[in-house]
Amino acid sequence: MDARRVVILGSTGSIGTQALDVVAANPGRFEVVGLTAGRNADLLAEQAERFGIRETALGAEDSVRLIREVEADVVLNGITGSVGLGPTLAALETGAMLALANKESLIVGGALVKEAAAPGQLVPVDSEHSALAQALRSGSASEVRRLVLTASGGPFRGRSRESLRDVTPAEALAHPTWDMGLVVTTNSATLVNKGLEVIEAHLLFDVPYDRIDVTVHPQSVVHSMVEFVDGSTIAQASPPDMRLPISLGLGWPDRVPGVGAPLDWSRAHSWTFEPLDDEAFPAVALAKRVGTAGSTYPAVFNAANEQAVAAFHAGAIGYLDIVETVERVVDEHEAAADLDLETLAEAERWARSTADAIIAA
Repeated sequence: MDARRVVILGSTGSIGTQALDVVAANPGRFEVVGLTAGRNADLLAEQAERFGIRETALGAEDSVRLIREVEADVVLNGITGSVGLGPTLAALETGAMLALANKESLIVGGALVKEAAAPGQLVPVDSEHSALAQALRSGSASEVRRLVLTASGGPFRGRSRESLRDVTPAEALAHPTWDMGLVVTTNSATLVNKGLEVIEAHLLFDVPYDRIDVTVHPQSVVHSMVEFVDGSTIAQASPPDMRLPISLGLGWPDRVPGVGAPLDWSRAHSWTFEPLDDEAFPAVALAKRVGTAGSTYPAVFNAANEQAVAAFHAGAIGYLDIVETVERVVDEHEAAADLDLETLAEAERWARSTADAIIAA
């Protein structure tokens, strides 16, 4: 079997560096043919030298050029933020399989991405959606009753809304399980990330929002579950290690042996599941409302959140103001009549400007 030719977008980030670990451990299975990064030119150059890569790019626009010029079997989009939409669409245009860790491009692009993707071309890399994709192989689409995404609960699990009023950026970044970047880690603390994942699950698997639930599972061992019509629930469980879903994204539908350590069944385990506190963490309910509205609303939700997160870390607003700002922007928005790249870009510009005005008031 020939090695799969892989382009890694966002190679200097958490997803990208772990993907390169997977490739390095499986030289006969995967071959990197292109690397892109946002700003870290030095690390990109080091990676290119290490893997003998001549095709590299900096920034989203240059990444689109590289995608169109390099022949690849798989494009892994590990870019952070909605700037990954252009590269996502470019990858789908080539016919390559798209291993998608950049959830924002699907959420913001919505129907545009869905229309561009051929059946089976889009493979999720988020641990939760990879888990759902694995569990969904246990039955047909007509047999699925609901999807259940697990959430660690972040650093503030179990706390009341009022007790969160004065939390600091450092506290918000102290995630108990995952090592992620500033925006994603903050989104995990507010559960905006889980709200985005609910929208992503709807778009990936065509399950209505009223049949997508979130449960809090602090051990982060069960990565998500699928409930079937006969009462069965199929869960995917493994130690929290992103190399497993990354390897599945690169090798789908085949598994990569030895990529992660299995659970140790020779010792005792305790796994707990708790209902989501919508009062303390209203982001998931807001995301469902946004996802149901569709059109440019998810783009506005995501862009406003990025502005609010930046303002929080700059000391301009408090922790609770993040989601409150996003909700105010969403409430002021009016959807565009037509959905294309320009209307999405305009909606994002409007959302950022509106969020900034709310923050400055």
